[in-house]
Amino acid sequence: MQFDEFGFVEAAAPAPAEPHIPMREQFPPAGSEYMGGQSDGWEYRSVFAGTRLVYTYEMVKQFLQEEGYGNIPVPATVEELRLFKRPRNRQLDLFSEQGYIHNPVKILFPADSRQRTTLILCVYNEQAEKHLLRFHGVCPRDRQP
Repeated sequence: MQFDEFGFVEAAAPAPAEPHIPMREQFPPAGSEYMGGQSDGWEYRSVFAGTRLVYTYEMVKQFLQEEGYGNIPVPATVEELRLFKRPRNRQLDLFSEQGYIHNPVKILFPADSRQRTTLILCVYNEQAEKHLLRFHGVCPRDRQP
């Protein structure tokens, strides 16, 4: 034990924390939880919610930056992001997801319109086999490796 000049026991120095490895370099394994989201090995999905949509979107952009996806083009502001939300009464539904999509990231609006300040972030594992087919939803789940 070591004591300081006042006779109090000095706390041991904390163990050095492991360095943060961005998700883009080391994708979370299947069945794991990472930073509040779930991963199945090829898709990471997390829900972000703030008091206002602008704060929620800033959280999503910060997360993408910290996890190595800072070079992926995303809308600059929440107003631009809202342009990717389609009207509720669509006659023809070509894409079931509402939101911004740019490989390997999807920023989606929830289907429940009451969740006005919530965004769903989906990040896809670029190293996974048949990544592009999975990202665009054309690889059936039962046939995925």
